[in-house]
Amino acid sequence: MSHDPRFPGAHIISIHGKTPQIHDTAFIAPGAVIIGDVVIGAGSSIWYNCVVRADVFTIRIGERTNVQDGSVLHCDPPRPGDEAGCPLVIGDDVLIGHMACVHGCTIHDRGFVGLGAIVMNKAVIGSDAMLAAGAMLTERKVMGERELWAGRPAVKMKDLTDGAIAGMRVGVMHYAENAKHHAAAVREGAG
Repeated sequence: MSHDPRFPGAHIISIHGKTPQIHDTAFIAPGAVIIGDVVIGAGSSIWYNCVVRADVFTIRIGERTNVQDGSVLHCDPPRPGDEAGCPLVIGDDVLIGHMACVHGCTIHDRGFVGLGAIVMNKAVIGSDAMLAAGAMLTERKVMGERELWAGRPAVKMKDLTDGAIAGMRVGVMHYAENAKHHAAAVREGAG
Protein backbone atom coordinates (compact mmCIF):
# COMPACT_ATOMS: atom_id res chain seq x y z
CA MET A 1 0.00 0.00 0.00
CA SER A 2 1.23 3.46 -0.86
CA HIS A 3 0.62 6.70 0.95
CA ASP A 4 0.82 9.44 -1.68
CA PRO A 5 2.15 12.57 0.07
CA ARG A 6 -0.26 14.68 -2.02
CA PHE A 7 -3.21 12.95 -0.33
CA PRO A 8 -2.50 12.43 3.40
CA GLY A 9 -4.52 9.62 4.95
CA ALA A 10 -5.75 8.22 1.63
CA HIS A 11 -4.70 4.75 0.49
CA ILE A 12 -3.39 4.62 -3.08
CA ILE A 13 -2.76 1.00 -4.07
CA SER A 14 -1.02 -0.44 -7.12
CA ILE A 15 -2.12 -3.87 -8.30
CA HIS A 16 -1.31 -6.01 -11.35
CA GLY A 17 1.27 -3.42 -12.41
CA LYS A 18 -1.33 -0.61 -12.48
CA THR A 19 -1.02 2.48 -10.30
CA PRO A 20 -3.80 5.06 -9.94
CA GLN A 21 -3.13 8.24 -11.92
CA ILE A 22 -4.54 11.18 -9.98
CA HIS A 23 -4.31 14.79 -11.08
CA ASP A 24 -2.44 17.07 -8.68
CA THR A 25 -5.53 19.28 -8.25
CA ALA A 26 -7.82 16.41 -7.22
CA PHE A 27 -8.85 15.97 -3.58
CA ILE A 28 -8.63 12.44 -2.18
CA ALA A 29 -9.97 12.44 1.38
CA PRO A 30 -8.43 10.55 4.27
CA GLY A 31 -9.86 7.05 4.43
CA ALA A 32 -10.52 6.85 0.70
CA VAL A 33 -9.03 3.83 -1.07
CA ILE A 34 -8.01 4.12 -4.74
CA ILE A 35 -6.85 0.85 -6.31
CA GLY A 36 -5.35 -0.10 -9.66
CA ASP A 37 -6.13 1.19 -13.14
CA VAL A 38 -7.85 4.43 -12.10
CA VAL A 39 -7.50 7.85 -13.72
CA ILE A 40 -8.93 10.86 -11.85
CA GLY A 41 -9.08 14.22 -13.62
CA ALA A 42 -8.35 17.78 -12.56
CA GLY A 43 -10.41 19.28 -9.77
CA SER A 44 -12.27 16.06 -8.99
CA SER A 45 -12.87 14.90 -5.43
CA ILE A 46 -13.14 11.48 -3.83
CA TRP A 47 -14.56 11.95 -0.35
CA TYR A 48 -14.17 10.19 2.99
CA ASN A 49 -14.32 6.39 3.05
CA CYS A 50 -14.94 5.90 -0.67
CA VAL A 51 -13.57 2.87 -2.50
CA VAL A 52 -12.56 3.23 -6.15
CA ARG A 53 -11.43 -0.29 -7.07
CA ALA A 54 -10.06 -0.93 -10.57
CA ASP A 55 -8.37 -4.22 -9.80
CA VAL A 56 -9.97 -6.14 -12.69
CA PHE A 57 -10.56 -3.43 -15.33
CA THR A 58 -10.50 0.35 -15.78
CA ILE A 59 -12.11 3.28 -14.01
CA ARG A 60 -11.94 6.71 -15.59
CA ILE A 61 -13.21 9.80 -13.75
CA GLY A 62 -13.27 13.15 -15.55
CA GLU A 63 -12.70 16.67 -14.29
CA ARG A 64 -14.54 18.41 -11.41
CA THR A 65 -16.48 15.25 -10.64
CA ASN A 66 -17.25 14.44 -7.02
CA VAL A 67 -17.73 11.02 -5.46
CA GLN A 68 -19.27 11.62 -2.07
CA ASP A 69 -18.65 9.90 1.26
CA GLY A 70 -18.94 6.13 1.49
CA SER A 71 -19.53 5.43 -2.20
CA VAL A 72 -18.18 2.32 -3.91
CA LEU A 73 -16.99 2.32 -7.54
CA HIS A 74 -16.00 -0.91 -9.31
CA CYS A 75 -15.96 -2.58 -12.75
CA ASP A 76 -15.94 -6.03 -14.42
CA PRO A 77 -13.29 -7.48 -16.74
CA PRO A 78 -13.75 -8.68 -20.32
CA ARG A 79 -15.03 -12.25 -20.50
CA PRO A 80 -15.69 -14.75 -23.30
CA GLY A 81 -18.70 -13.46 -25.17
CA ASP A 82 -18.26 -10.00 -23.62
CA GLU A 83 -14.82 -8.88 -24.76
CA ALA A 84 -15.70 -5.23 -24.06
CA GLY A 85 -16.09 -5.92 -20.36
CA CYS A 86 -17.62 -3.37 -18.05
CA PRO A 87 -15.26 -0.45 -17.50
CA LEU A 88 -16.52 2.39 -15.35
CA VAL A 89 -16.49 5.66 -17.28
CA ILE A 90 -17.52 8.87 -15.50
CA GLY A 91 -17.48 12.20 -17.33
CA ASP A 92 -16.83 15.76 -16.21
CA ASP A 93 -18.89 17.67 -13.64
CA VAL A 94 -20.66 14.54 -12.37
CA LEU A 95 -22.24 14.40 -8.90
CA ILE A 96 -22.27 11.01 -7.15
CA GLY A 97 -24.16 11.17 -3.85
CA HIS A 98 -23.22 9.64 -0.52
CA MET A 99 -23.22 5.84 -0.25
CA ALA A 100 -23.84 5.21 -3.97
CA CYS A 101 -22.75 1.97 -5.64
CA VAL A 102 -21.60 2.59 -9.20
CA HIS A 103 -20.51 -0.50 -11.16
CA GLY A 104 -19.23 -0.97 -14.71
CA CYS A 105 -21.42 1.73 -16.25
CA THR A 106 -21.15 5.04 -18.09
CA ILE A 107 -22.13 8.40 -16.63
CA HIS A 108 -21.95 11.22 -19.14
CA ASP A 109 -20.92 14.81 -18.36
CA ARG A 110 -23.03 16.53 -15.70
CA GLY A 111 -24.87 13.34 -14.76
CA PHE A 112 -26.16 12.91 -11.21
CA VAL A 113 -26.38 9.78 -9.04
CA GLY A 114 -28.47 10.34 -5.91
CA LEU A 115 -27.77 9.27 -2.33
CA GLY A 116 -27.67 5.51 -1.90
CA ALA A 117 -28.45 4.83 -5.56
CA ILE A 118 -27.14 1.79 -7.46
CA VAL A 119 -25.98 1.82 -11.08
CA MET A 120 -25.30 -1.59 -12.58
CA ASN A 121 -23.11 -2.93 -15.41
CA LYS A 122 -23.51 -1.41 -18.88
CA ALA A 123 -26.15 1.06 -17.70
CA VAL A 124 -25.86 4.60 -19.05
CA ILE A 125 -26.76 7.93 -17.44
CA GLY A 126 -27.06 10.66 -20.07
CA SER A 127 -25.73 14.20 -19.84
CA ASP A 128 -27.64 16.40 -17.35
CA ALA A 129 -29.68 13.36 -16.24
CA MET A 130 -30.51 12.51 -12.63
CA LEU A 131 -30.90 9.10 -10.97
CA ALA A 132 -32.90 9.77 -7.80
CA ALA A 133 -31.79 8.90 -4.28
CA GLY A 134 -32.20 5.21 -3.50
CA ALA A 135 -32.92 4.27 -7.11
CA MET A 136 -31.48 1.22 -8.86
CA LEU A 137 -30.59 1.54 -12.54
CA THR A 138 -30.46 -2.06 -13.70
CA GLU A 139 -28.07 -3.60 -16.18
CA ARG A 140 -28.06 -2.11 -19.71
CA LYS A 141 -30.75 0.51 -18.97
CA VAL A 142 -30.09 3.81 -20.74
CA MET A 143 -31.19 7.15 -19.32
CA GLY A 144 -31.47 9.88 -21.92
CA GLU A 145 -30.21 13.43 -21.54
CA ARG A 146 -32.06 15.65 -19.04
CA GLU A 147 -34.17 12.77 -17.67
CA LEU A 148 -35.10 12.00 -14.06
CA TRP A 149 -35.36 8.31 -13.21
CA ALA A 150 -36.45 6.88 -9.84
CA GLY A 151 -37.48 3.60 -8.21
CA ARG A 152 -36.17 0.06 -7.84
CA PRO A 153 -35.87 -0.76 -10.67
CA ALA A 154 -35.57 2.80 -11.90
CA VAL A 155 -37.93 4.11 -14.58
CA LYS A 156 -38.22 7.47 -16.26
CA MET A 157 -40.33 9.89 -14.25
CA LYS A 158 -39.99 13.10 -16.28
CA ASP A 159 -37.70 15.45 -18.15
CA LEU A 160 -35.69 17.84 -15.99
CA THR A 161 -36.31 21.56 -16.06
CA ASP A 162 -33.61 24.14 -16.72
CA GLY A 163 -33.86 25.06 -13.02
CA ALA A 164 -33.14 21.50 -11.87
CA ILE A 165 -30.13 21.30 -14.17
CA ALA A 166 -28.87 24.66 -12.93
CA GLY A 167 -29.18 23.31 -9.38
CA MET A 168 -26.99 20.32 -10.24
CA ARG A 169 -24.35 22.67 -11.66
CA VAL A 170 -24.40 24.67 -8.43
CA GLY A 171 -23.79 21.38 -6.59
CA VAL A 172 -20.74 20.66 -8.74
CA MET A 173 -19.30 24.12 -8.04
CA HIS A 174 -19.99 23.75 -4.31
CA TYR A 175 -18.14 20.43 -4.13
CA ALA A 176 -15.19 21.75 -6.16
CA GLU A 177 -14.84 24.71 -3.80
CA ASN A 178 -15.45 22.69 -0.63
CA ALA A 179 -12.82 20.15 -1.72
CA LYS A 180 -10.20 22.91 -1.73
CA HIS A 181 -11.05 23.76 1.89
CA HIS A 182 -10.92 20.11 2.96
CA ALA A 183 -7.61 19.57 1.15
CA ALA A 184 -6.11 22.55 2.98
CA ALA A 185 -7.44 21.32 6.34
CA VAL A 186 -6.08 17.82 5.74
CA ARG A 187 -2.64 19.14 4.74
CA GLU A 188 -2.57 21.40 7.79
CA GLY A 189 -3.51 18.50 10.05
CA ALA A 190 -0.88 16.25 8.48
CA GLY A 191 1.87 18.88 8.78
